Amino acid sequence: MSNELEAFLEYITVTKALSPRTVAAYRNDLEGLEAASGRAVIELDTGSVFGALGGIANKRTLNRKLSAVNAFFDFCHRSRFVGETTRLKLAKLPKSLPKFLSHDHIAAALGTIEKQEWKGLRDYALILFLYATGLRISECLQLRREDLEGNWLHVRHGKGEKERLVPVAAEAIAALEAYLDAVPFEREAVWLNYRGTPLSRISAFKITQKYLGVSPHVLRHSYATALILGGADLRVVQELLGHASLLTTQIYTHIQKQNLRATVDACHPMSGRRL
Repeated sequence: MSNELEAFLEYITVTKALSPRTVAAYRNDLEGLEAASGRAVIELDTGSVFGALGGIANKRTLNRKLSAVNAFFDFCHRSRFVGETTRLKLAKLPKSLPKFLSHDHIAAALGTIEKQEWKGLRDYALILFLYATGLRISECLQLRREDLEGNWLHVRHGKGEKERLVPVAAEAIAALEAYLDAVPFEREAVWLNYRGTPLSRISAFKITQKYLGVSPHVLRHSYATALILGGADLRVVQELLGHASLLTTQIYTHIQKQNLRATVDACHPMSGRRL
């Protein structure tokens, strides 16, 4: 590993406070590029990078690796390791709407959960809580009891270690309290497995997959979609989701446009008619 790459990884770990998974992804992508090219990343020009990555057919995978290279060269430029920064153009991807579930679909699934035992109460509360808050699953699983302040949630471990406050619906609070009253362990962590240790990402995925057939992240999209369709301002949704940039939140404007189109088609007297 080159000294510049080592300095970059230290920067995103310590200064940027990116998650271990994200840091590992950057490391794998950039070390893989060095291995494929036989040279340090900082020595590569645009042609060399595309030559080393040219065999990648999946555009999303290619863009992830190109983004890692761009982040690395941006760091090198600001650290004066290089005189000019390199900016690689990403492959164009077809626009697609984020997958989401309707309120009725989620409510029907929640109605199938047996709540006689504490694990059923946990599953019910977890799904309802994810849908009511729009949390990333990593944020949700790190929750501690002290993070709940009445009907507000203090998210202390957001992406990039950014904190935010999120209001929680009363129904989700009631489900959470019922679960916490029934769980047979005294722990500061909110979400526990049958051994009384913190619930893992895999276990959380199995819970949402069992009842809804989707990953936990789809509930985050469902939360944002419900807000947008209800008329919420895009910047408010950005704040609630903890997005650093409004550009990330703008994927939901396609849903907003679809809703506007459907409203006009259903309500305007000229829709489907000719004068």
